[in-house]
Amino acid sequence: MRAWLPERRLDGPVRATEADIEALNRVFADAFTDRYRRDGLVGVRVPYLNPQVWRYALLDAGDGAMLWRDESGKVAAFNIAHRSGREGWMGPLAVRPDRQAAGAGKTVVQTAVDWLVEQGVGTLGLETMPRTVDNIGFYSRLGFTPGRLTVTMTNDITTRGHRAPLLWSQRPPAQRDAALAAARDLVDALAPGTDYTRELELTVELGLGDTALVEGKGGLEAFVLWHSVPLAEGRGPDEVRILKLVARDERAFTAAVAAAEAAAARAGIRRVSFRCQTNYEDAYRRLIERGYRVRWTDLRMTLEGYAERAPDRGVVLSNWEI
Repeated sequence: MRAWLPERRLDGPVRATEADIEALNRVFADAFTDRYRRDGLVGVRVPYLNPQVWRYALLDAGDGAMLWRDESGKVAAFNIAHRSGREGWMGPLAVRPDRQAAGAGKTVVQTAVDWLVEQGVGTLGLETMPRTVDNIGFYSRLGFTPGRLTVTMTNDITTRGHRAPLLWSQRPPAQRDAALAAARDLVDALAPGTDYTRELELTVELGLGDTALVEGKGGLEAFVLWHSVPLAEGRGPDEVRILKLVARDERAFTAAVAAAEAAAARAGIRRVSFRCQTNYEDAYRRLIERGYRVRWTDLRMTLEGYAERAPDRGVVLSNWEI
């Protein structure tokens, strides 16, 4: 006779809300700590994310913020799927260690894929650690293909000697609306159909950071969306993280980097962190020459038929992490 085992099902997806943040944090920390342990990094303990960062992620994702519960009603898995116009990506996503290797991961990823496809995205991707071959193989079996790296780069700057940055939140209301429209038009000109205006608005609304603008004779030349709130729970602000950088050309890119550094200096924060996609070789070299050092790498993967296409001109750096 077979021994009786309790049914191990997952119920969902349901929309994740702010009330679920503590449970999401627990699954996030446990799953990624277990992942590091299996990769040989036994002493690493992944901290909880800042609840403010979770709130931003959930509001940004909207109906794409999905979670699954176990038989007792506890969160067992989640996937936060984001859509910025035609750009779609997933992250963070995790399955509780005790519910892995039972098909839950496939369900979590495929459900978010189906939802993003229904939203009409043209790009659909995610990022994972390059050294984690299990993850790469898992996503590959679901139709994802490895692409370029995203390289996390940081620089410690002086807080003096910078020109005052032009910040979106400090524009008068009428000019703020015009600047938002100009940012939308700039992104659309370089990556048609992509739209970051919701992220810009949420960042200021939640007090997480701001957007630095670079204006020229012909209008908006570049903008940089940045967060200064700490990523990990219980820590003080230690860096300015660049989530989006859009620049019309190489000159505008350099000016955008300077604007981000000026914004950090104004906030009294010395470290600036970029996540540079390596298909932008010139941008990468410019950051290296400016003193930025490589800290971490992530592998960018995209679903077959939904590959990421670099613009013919300009730079569009888009962070596929929160």
